[in-house]
Amino acid sequence: MKSIFKVFSITVAIVALACESLAAQSASGGTYGFYSPYSAYGIGDLSMEGTAYNHTLGGTGIATRNKRYVSFTNPASITCRDSLSFLADFSVESVNSMYLQNGQKSAKNTFNMHSIAMTFPIWRSSAFVVGFTPFSNMGYDFSSKIEDQSIIGQTGIVENTASGQGSLNDIFIAAAATFWNRLSVGAQFSYLFGKYSKYSRLIYSSTSYSSDYSGYEYFLSAYTGKFGLQYEEHFGKNFSMIIGATYRLSTKLRGDCEDYLMGYHSATVLIDTLRYEKIDLAKENLRIGDELGVGISVNIADKVNVEFNYLRGHWSNSGFDSFDAFKVESKEVKYQAGTMQSFRLGVEYVPNRNDVRYYHKRMSYRAGGYFTQSPYRVNGGPTINYGVTLGLTFPVFRWYNGVSIGIDFGRYELPGSNLVSQNYVKFVLGFNLHDYWFHKSQYN
Repeated sequence: MKSIFKVFSITVAIVALACESLAAQSASGGTYGFYSPYSAYGIGDLSMEGTAYNHTLGGTGIATRNKRYVSFTNPASITCRDSLSFLADFSVESVNSMYLQNGQKSAKNTFNMHSIAMTFPIWRSSAFVVGFTPFSNMGYDFSSKIEDQSIIGQTGIVENTASGQGSLNDIFIAAAATFWNRLSVGAQFSYLFGKYSKYSRLIYSSTSYSSDYSGYEYFLSAYTGKFGLQYEEHFGKNFSMIIGATYRLSTKLRGDCEDYLMGYHSATVLIDTLRYEKIDLAKENLRIGDELGVGISVNIADKVNVEFNYLRGHWSNSGFDSFDAFKVESKEVKYQAGTMQSFRLGVEYVPNRNDVRYYHKRMSYRAGGYFTQSPYRVNGGPTINYGVTLGLTFPVFRWYNGVSIGIDFGRYELPGSNLVSQNYVKFVLGFNLHDYWFHKSQYN
């Protein structure tokens, strides 16, 4: 039990540190925990759910039942465990991106927490999980400079900048139970919270004109629930199949939004606050879309596992495209909320989990792929995100302790447009800790 409480205290400290880091990122104008031009819309880029284990399998997990890892993508999966087994998982990620538009290139590197979760049994075939993970992330910075002499005399160089950053985080708690050794059901409660900062600047080099700073600071919160089920069927000793499904409820967004416009002289001296309004978002019709997911997996001789997932979310009625704080538009770019769908595939191979001679035979080898159509429509078309993943888990010491590493080669783009495209390489590192819950040693 001492080791369990030690793990718990470390986990609490990590969560506190992560929350402090996220707050610092929001407060700092130059630090991004996430960066993508495609995160400018709505509440940003929706995060891939799950731990490093799920990420190295292309984001699958709806039909996952693996007692060696924490997988909270489907709350029903947490009942797959050894009796009295306690598991904790902590994952971080680093994203290295290259941006290309009209022959111009730029690069950006970010680092952020991916997830943290703990799971332990409740009674017999029931279990419990608690965790923290990003729900969505935003980070972008657009700028341009032109020399304009058409606006009532000579204005000199005009700099136009639009920036934004922030995240919506998910603190969740879930419970699940298994019936008849085949059917597992689970329910999850989530509290979503976060802060976003979005602003634009119009700066004139000529001192004859005042510069304008406008933007939004908004604090969001929401409560939502998620339900999951899994059915497992064995065909002989060496083959099994699992069918899984999840459904996350749509929920109303709450919080405050500060809308401001300020005039500056020489871009540094405040002249006047031209507009300031505090908006109660609970009175607006803003919603996070629901999401339905289905999955199927097959396991062969506890060596090979293959899983396919499909997810679909409805965001057309989110209201983001009719509320200025959630959209970035121009003459060239128009935004509209729509439907999200995602296809994911993952494959895992373990040569021999119990091999005592060759370490590499106990390692887990994974590969996956994904294709996601975002819920945001730009100029009438959906933005897409696709990629392939590779990963390994190195067993550590005994039981189910391990270190997982993964790499994700992906791309964001808007097909048929000349807007910026983003290629990225994402590195994921996860630590899986195992112990026994209320285990008492026996002595003769």
